[in-house]
Amino acid sequence: MPEYEIVRSEELRMVKVTLSGDTVRSESGALHYMKGDIEMKTKMPGVGKMLKSLVSKEDIFRPTYTGTGEAYFGPPSFDEYHIMELNNESWVLDQGAYVCSDFPIEIGAVRNKGVSMVFGGEGIFQTTVVGSGTVVFKSPGPLEEIRLNGETLTVDGRFAVAREGSLSFKTQLLGKGVMSKVAGGEGFVNVISGTGKVLLAPVATKWNTILDNHVLNLLPFLGPNK
Repeated sequence: MPEYEIVRSEELRMVKVTLSGDTVRSESGALHYMKGDIEMKTKMPGVGKMLKSLVSKEDIFRPTYTGTGEAYFGPPSFDEYHIMELNNESWVLDQGAYVCSDFPIEIGAVRNKGVSMVFGGEGIFQTTVVGSGTVVFKSPGPLEEIRLNGETLTVDGRFAVAREGSLSFKTQLLGKGVMSKVAGGEGFVNVISGTGKVLLAPVATKWNTILDNHVLNLLPFLGPNK
């Protein structure tokens, strides 16, 4: 099976995958570089899956890399990369979190329920990973594991990076009525309930925070008249 490693350079991180006659699948555009005798293939999906992708905006052209050598995926980022082992499990990843995985892992999409995923900070569709093997995903900061036992977790923002497939997810208005929203200072939130594990990244990495603040400071100078 492929060997996975998170490598760091100049505060940036990326994923190194060592292949010994193995196959790894990645998100489209995730490859940074590779060396060795490795062949990349992109399988043309069926008509049904292509039509579904038009609705879900899911990237269906996920290439595979087979052979002997090293492949580096990313791109290099201030994000945190995580290696997760699945044992006949099902997980749902935040939109854009999936990076690469063992070839036998099935990659799909699930439609979220709720008033509006746009207001909740999540995409309408998220990525599902099902089966046994290794999955690599990314988050804006370190992970915190939350275990729910028939409980409810309410998240204001897009930092519920991954959850077990047994959990339900929806977006709803926090508080009843418009006045509750105004008085409470909150709007739409993401609600996860049931029994299972949730992986949160409530605090971004130092460099992601610095970068975000720098971009915000530049926004006043990037108007249409500038």
